[in-house]
Amino acid sequence: MADPATDTPTPQFSRVVADESEVARALTRMAHELLEANHGAENLVLLGIPTRGVPLAKRLAALIESVEGRPVRQGELDITMYRDDLRANPTRNPGRTAIPGSIDDSVVVLVDDVLYSGRTIGAAFDALRDLGRPRAVRLAVLVDRGHRELPIAADTVGRTIQAADDERVAVQLAELDGTDAITITRTGKES
Repeated sequence: MADPATDTPTPQFSRVVADESEVARALTRMAHELLEANHGAENLVLLGIPTRGVPLAKRLAALIESVEGRPVRQGELDITMYRDDLRANPTRNPGRTAIPGSIDDSVVVLVDDVLYSGRTIGAAFDALRDLGRPRAVRLAVLVDRGHRELPIAADTVGRTIQAADDERVAVQLAELDGTDAITITRTGKES
């Protein structure tokens, strides 16, 4: 980003608000909360929303399996073609949806990294309708940063972070970024 008056880069200030151990603790807590809310792992299906929701769903499934002693179905749900900004950004390539069996009569847990406006989750609900009829749909996010544009709330949250409109909350995961962290970057002007 640049300051249009001077054509100089706008200063960015970044800080780590959760390190690797804090991310691990948050995920462990989330796995236990999911088990408690569902009274065990029966009929659970964890669907990660690309990009970072996919490895988070895999980690949650592994944590649940370590507690319950049996595998949990997990997959990924691509929402590209269901986004409400597709007309403004029509050049997107659809990703991959990989559902482990039928979702009918299952408890589907959508997993994402950051809950912000709610529009990604709205698109995920639309995508799920085309795939089956789950008994219930839950939402698990590592970070809830507020500023909702749609009436959507997460059932399971790893960390709530109050961030201003001119701040970007980012999740880094070892599978994609080489490290686990949650950062906030202030750009110096509202986006």
